[in-house]
Amino acid sequence: MVLVSYPITGVLLCALAAIVGGPVHPGAVLWGVLGGVSQGVAAWWFYAALGSGPISVVSPLAAVLDAAVPVGVGMALGERPGHAASAGVILAMLAVTLVSREATDEDIRPHRFTTKVAWLTIGSGIAFGFNFVFIHQAPAECRLWPLVFARISATVLVLVVAAMTRHLRLPSGTPMRLAVAAALLDTCANITMLLALHGSLLSLASVLISLYPAVTVVLAIIVLRERVTRWQAVGMVLAMLSVTMIAAS
Repeated sequence: MVLVSYPITGVLLCALAAIVGGPVHPGAVLWGVLGGVSQGVAAWWFYAALGSGPISVVSPLAAVLDAAVPVGVGMALGERPGHAASAGVILAMLAVTLVSREATDEDIRPHRFTTKVAWLTIGSGIAFGFNFVFIHQAPAECRLWPLVFARISATVLVLVVAAMTRHLRLPSGTPMRLAVAAALLDTCANITMLLALHGSLLSLASVLISLYPAVTVVLAIIVLRERVTRWQAVGMVLAMLSVTMIAAS
């Protein structure tokens, strides 16, 4: 699906960047490319870990690292959120862990959390986290251009990996339509992510963005009629509480 959605998102972001304007500084190219590479590598390693490891371990561990890395970098850069916001960040990281827990099919096909799976999980979580860091570092005056270079580099990486693994095939029918819809939503998500990272502290904006699994769970309940687990329900309550604490600070 990303073979379709990534290029389409790149074209849409390029068109919007040209309309919005803004200079194309070297910083926009550098941080954008680094962000795109980190995102592409993160997705590659994450799906590789999910394919051979237990989802109930891989997903929450990658999610908490995704949130923890930009928080740590933000603190290292001198960010000092208030007490309420700091407590909200801790709650949000716990919420991300709980909401990301999923039921597994281990009764059918056992999965082991091997050393390889562990490194793939840790690597993907760290790479996802650094995507926020790199986009946050991009010059705000360049507006949408960092996202353009991020998506171009991510698209190139995805195509290369697909070719290397012999998965360079386009979907058709419903998967193709879903890929196009995903590209439209991805474009909106990238723009709002950029605005959030440039309009707030890295340590606060990134951890709120990392709560996206809660939205996925809600949509799964509404659209797919899936049942939420007890721990996911607790995580969603903590997510709402953490958002309130961070927003009120």
